[in-house]
Amino acid sequence: MTRSLLGTSLALLLLMTAADAFAADPPSLQAEVASLKQELSAKFPAQTARVVRGIDQAASLWRAQDGPLAAFVAFARESFIGDPALLDATFAHLEYAHEQLDGTLNELNRELRHWSELDQGPILPIDRLFASFESSAHVTDDLFDSKIAFVILLNFPLSSLAERQEKGAGWSRRQWAEARLAQRYARRVPASVSQAIQQGSADAEAYIAEYNVWMHHLLDPEGRRLFPSGLRLISHWNLRDDLKARYAEKDGLARQRMIAKVMERIVTQTIPQAAIDNPRLDWAPFDNRVSPAPAAEIEASAPKAPPATAEREGPEPDTRYARLLATFHAVRQADPHSPLTPTHIARRFEEDRELPEARVKELFAQILGSPLVPRIARLIEQRLGRKLEPFDVWYNGFQARGKFSEPELDALVKKKYPDVAAYQADIPRLLKDLGFTPEKAAYLSGLIVVDPARGAGHAMQASRRGDKPHLRTRVEPGGMNYKGYNIAVHEMGHNVEQVFSLYHVDHTLLQGVPNTAFTEALAFVFQQRDLELLGLARPDAESERLRVLNDFWMTYEIAGPALVDMAVWHWLYDHPAATPKELRLATVEISKDVWNRYYAPVFGTKDVVLLGIYSHMISSMMYLPDYPLGHLIAFQIEEQLQRVKPLGAEFERMASFGRVSPDLWMTQATGSPVSAGPLLRATEKALGARRP
Repeated sequence: MTRSLLGTSLALLLLMTAADAFAADPPSLQAEVASLKQELSAKFPAQTARVVRGIDQAASLWRAQDGPLAAFVAFARESFIGDPALLDATFAHLEYAHEQLDGTLNELNRELRHWSELDQGPILPIDRLFASFESSAHVTDDLFDSKIAFVILLNFPLSSLAERQEKGAGWSRRQWAEARLAQRYARRVPASVSQAIQQGSADAEAYIAEYNVWMHHLLDPEGRRLFPSGLRLISHWNLRDDLKARYAEKDGLARQRMIAKVMERIVTQTIPQAAIDNPRLDWAPFDNRVSPAPAAEIEASAPKAPPATAEREGPEPDTRYARLLATFHAVRQADPHSPLTPTHIARRFEEDRELPEARVKELFAQILGSPLVPRIARLIEQRLGRKLEPFDVWYNGFQARGKFSEPELDALVKKKYPDVAAYQADIPRLLKDLGFTPEKAAYLSGLIVVDPARGAGHAMQASRRGDKPHLRTRVEPGGMNYKGYNIAVHEMGHNVEQVFSLYHVDHTLLQGVPNTAFTEALAFVFQQRDLELLGLARPDAESERLRVLNDFWMTYEIAGPALVDMAVWHWLYDHPAATPKELRLATVEISKDVWNRYYAPVFGTKDVVLLGIYSHMISSMMYLPDYPLGHLIAFQIEEQLQRVKPLGAEFERMASFGRVSPDLWMTQATGSPVSAGPLLRATEKALGARRP
């Protein structure tokens, strides 16, 4: 579809929807709408386009419960604001009210879910119910019922993605804020649907948050234990990160192969149900045997043994895919209420990312199909001294951390951060070392709260000025390990962005950044400096060259799972009646297909399923494309930060621009739109400068 057609589709759809809404009314009443447009246009001749657009927008979402057409006409006549001064004042009040609504409900949800999200003791049955409760589920309904939403639709313009892309660069900040205000009411999703989506999401998140593997209880084919006692790794994050850490060990290969086999068992659901989060059972992943662990091998900190129920016998019964299927059925309920974006896939790209799916796929294809990939692969083989194996998709030897073993890093971090309070106290120093002034570091640290996460960790934003974003990271008994620290630095990047994009933006309706990929990109800027913050690395020309190669390889790696995630959702929409087993089989085949197309020619191994391991696929409803996008965006941002010093002031400038369109934000931040070009060019240069 051409841009011109896309630009007119919104107006046409509004006209058709409004006509459908009033189809049961007598023609004489329908004529009143046309008469009303003429009346208000005559009253405000300079605002005719605004009158017509506003009436069509409001009429398109008017329902029978809102009253007959006559009631709509009376409401519109009374509520259209033609006085510019009154319109300005109304906008200001709406902006303040929405900040308070968003912020208060965000705080309420955070507090009601803290039992399930934070590591503060056992989760009670009531905690799971609070985790699935969505305090804002009825707010949109209430705002339509109270007619507040209709006042907004009547007076502020809805815009299509094509319109924002085509005209947004010429809009004022106020116009962008108006667009974001109206965009909130482009859909009228019933509260029952919003609650169902939250329930599905909460159930999936709870399943993932408790999906741990006790590594000491894994046995190799000779019956040996390869991992230390007490090591509990959550899937997929910790499993992947532990695999990466083993590149620094001379004897790490066997452990990496073991982790890869565990991942494979999870994806294919051949993992024994009883082996999940159970430190009292030994499991040999290669031949899939389970046996009771000897008493001497059971950790002192092990929780009470899981109940011996029939459900825990045999392989996991496709629970992973049942959770994904449940979230699919939940979000599908919003489809009939989303005329412009009638699938969750469309909403994720057109509304959330504001980047068309076709463009995103093309960006990924530029990386995955680049002739640079086999050149880097051969370099990795030279560095490893062996042929690549499938898990080397997570190779991290280009990073400075590859010089240090996991136990070395763990010991250093545990000593430095025995608990979350120690990390909280160190935030001012960390921020100063990153390039923020002492005053700015103190200001930022005063607005960030550190919590112990039950899962891998995340950043929870604040949505009103006066509240504080929360940094969640995992802290094991005995102190924070390196994985927890690495995640904490990443989440701190999110939090700093969240402070700037809320407290420093000119319109709170523009708070945030264009999409999740941008906040991930800004967090990557912090995360890749984690060893520098520990005093273990110094940037120089060689480390910068290796950073570029690492950025490329990480983008290449995560682009595959992103394509799997996207393809699985398309499959779900094509097979809405699928069973968990059918979804599992399809996901396994999709994982193999993507691998065979983009990875098998490089690794020399076909039909690998590892691309399907990411937990985001289960709990985050097509989140994975944000990661490769985030890497591409992060690289462009990093290039700008290398050109302009210090980092702190430039980071603040970028993060304070607000939630405009992706290309507009990126052009303001770096001088060019979102592109894979900078990473490709820099990688070519880095390979050319490779040392013998």
